[in-house]
Amino acid sequence: MNATSVLLEDLRAGTTSNRARRYDPKEIARFYGRRPWIGILRLLQIAWFSAAFVFGWLSDQLWGERSDQVGQRAEQLRQILIHLGPTFIKVGQALSTRPDLVRVDYLAELEKLQDQLPPFSTELAFSIIEADLDRPLRDIFREISPEPIAAASLGQVYRAKLYSGEDVAVKVQRPNLLPTLTLDLYLIRWCASWAAPWLPLNLGHDLTLIVDEFGSKLFEEIDYQNEGRNAERFGENFRDDPTVKVPVIYWDYSSHRVLTLEWIDGLKLTNTDSVREAGLDRDSLIGIGVTSGLRQLLEFGFFHADPHPGNLFALRDGRMAYIDFGMMDQLNESTKETIVDSVVHLLNRKYEELAGDFVRLGFLAPNTNIRPIIPALESVLGEAIGRNVGSFNFKTVTDRFSELMYDYPFRVPAKFALIIRSLVTQEGLALSLNPQFKILEIAYPYVARRLLMGESPQLRRRLIEVLFEDGKFQWTRLENMLAIARSDSGFDLVPTAGLGLRYLMSEEGQLLRQRLLLALVEDDRLHGAELQRLWDLVKDDLEPSRLMQVALDTAWDAITEFSRDRAAQLLPTWGAPAAAFKS
Repeated sequence: MNATSVLLEDLRAGTTSNRARRYDPKEIARFYGRRPWIGILRLLQIAWFSAAFVFGWLSDQLWGERSDQVGQRAEQLRQILIHLGPTFIKVGQALSTRPDLVRVDYLAELEKLQDQLPPFSTELAFSIIEADLDRPLRDIFREISPEPIAAASLGQVYRAKLYSGEDVAVKVQRPNLLPTLTLDLYLIRWCASWAAPWLPLNLGHDLTLIVDEFGSKLFEEIDYQNEGRNAERFGENFRDDPTVKVPVIYWDYSSHRVLTLEWIDGLKLTNTDSVREAGLDRDSLIGIGVTSGLRQLLEFGFFHADPHPGNLFALRDGRMAYIDFGMMDQLNESTKETIVDSVVHLLNRKYEELAGDFVRLGFLAPNTNIRPIIPALESVLGEAIGRNVGSFNFKTVTDRFSELMYDYPFRVPAKFALIIRSLVTQEGLALSLNPQFKILEIAYPYVARRLLMGESPQLRRRLIEVLFEDGKFQWTRLENMLAIARSDSGFDLVPTAGLGLRYLMSEEGQLLRQRLLLALVEDDRLHGAELQRLWDLVKDDLEPSRLMQVALDTAWDAITEFSRDRAAQLLPTWGAPAAAFKS
């Protein structure tokens, strides 16, 4: 039976079975279209719960809003979302990370939806565990907490101990989740199709596609086996990173509705007092968070799309732990390369090329006339990049872009809405640890280090694009990049120098060798002063013994490659007489 058939069977039964399901908006619409009374009753329920808040908010706007009413209205909204159930809680969670859409005085209340939700019956939770794992609870766990440790929108968590001795977290899905989600998604999608023409939004596509993206992600989240696979893939990406912790999945005790994973004993990043009392370096935690986020986007292309405060923990040994891998997304290689291109063009202030990057990323339609947009980009981004790197604020730039969307044909692709949300959320978490934090103080060294290391032909091409402009070598840019990269404690100049030497000695680096030699005598003078500044900048990092080893290794690699190429050229010559002798 395929995933769509399972979905329909569960909807007819009004239950959620222990099987994989796929979001199918057409089948859902067909199901509820034949049962209109179900949708009408749900709409009446939504209207009943929402009416008091809507009329109260309108009266506040008409008659003036007292300061004490703001907190009351925010709490009222949170309670309404909780009463309306998981789908609306997920909407509230998404809004809690969007200060550009929601008033600041509502954000704190909506953030409580991340991990301050009412649990469902423990008796019911234990019956789901027993049904899915097909054995009595006493045979599965040596002990399990009598009440949930935490409750979320789609499930709740218990602490348990296996008979083998491991402490584990047991995540149990809320009962009968499927009928609620599908009905709410059907109604939201219907409202979106009706309201889209009247909304002043430049989405570049049908509003229902955004609802479908939201629905697909929700269906991925309620498949706990999918979440377990995501966690293992995420952990594999960071297997060589000693600063990032990913919990182990216990597959023998997991199903589509039950997930058993390693217990993470950590501190919430927003609990600054606990972090300080534990003696943890807040700036180090911020660096781990930002760098791991950039690696997800630019190296792996597989990123955690829901990094809210309840999903990130500081461990007492200084590491950062990720949990909850239900909402993940993937970037293809082309998109990753275009993102790097956009960073390079931004650093070089090439706003026309940057506008082209926005077209390729989907922020602008392919047939858009980018000429009028270039001055707007220069105004928004030129001001931000023109300041000291430390004063750059990602949220400020996104707010300015929000304004541009009403004047120019920008749109935000669904995938990038998740990325922007992730970056804004991480910046907000970092600011809670250190109010003076600026994201580019960490992001710039990471990007500079990756470009200088040139681990792939694409990155080497982009490095050359940064260092040469209009045929001239940009000494100041190289100096700045080295200075920025050295500010990253994880940057080791010697291996980077080795990679650079190997590239220069290779056939691929022949053109760069010529351009560098020309750069040394550019403008009819020897650029000795520039070389001296570069040497003064890096000499302390270049230990003679390590540098000599790199030079020897590079020379040996070059000789080996030359010998191999020479042998390949001679083999046909030797092969001809041998063939003649045989004949």
